[in-house]
Amino acid sequence: MADLQVAPWTLVIPVKRTAIAKSRLAAAYPQHRPELARAFAVDTTAAILSSALVRAALVVTDDPVVARDVTAVGARVVPDLPAAGLNEALLHGAGVAAAEFPGHGVVALSADLPALRPAELTAVLAACVAPRSFVIDLPGTGTTLLAAQPGVALDPRFGVGSALAHQASGAIPIELTGIESVRRDVDTAADLAHAVQLGVGEATADVMSLVLGAATGTEGLAC
Repeated sequence: MADLQVAPWTLVIPVKRTAIAKSRLAAAYPQHRPELARAFAVDTTAAILSSALVRAALVVTDDPVVARDVTAVGARVVPDLPAAGLNEALLHGAGVAAAEFPGHGVVALSADLPALRPAELTAVLAACVAPRSFVIDLPGTGTTLLAAQPGVALDPRFGVGSALAHQASGAIPIELTGIESVRRDVDTAADLAHAVQLGVGEATADVMSLVLGAATGTEGLAC
């Protein structure tokens, strides 16, 4: 990827406190939901930092365990000083990224992409040539990635119907094939099952092994 003539990117990943994150997984994984939320963030961050086009990963979180674990894989933690919601956290992180890495593009990325493949992320980043670009999630209504070129405001509009909101704001959808892992965010048990089929990262696989062990009364099973 060294010959790609594109600006490197700084990625901003917002992570809720795991005590309240991924509430829709609670019914299926009542004992392991917080661990899964943490694992998703760790695997997403590790995959990000393996992309040739990523300069740095800034994780915006106030969760001390998440902060410890993403730091261990190479991310920088930015406290969620606004503590006012997802878009505000992203704006805060984008401001830090722009100040510390001027001349680099800024990307907001969901923290729940446990099957993320660095090569697919790199392909997406290389395709982000418009002032603002975004990736629509697999259900077709949400957003997993929003990119802004250097000097362009990120203007995040995450939330219900964010795909339409980002497109209405002028962001251009990335319509590559073969980027399923970038689009597979996990909110439900069905989403997680699909991510496991794609191939999740080490942290998520470890938690899923615990889940399977709890279900069968054994320990240390491979995912």
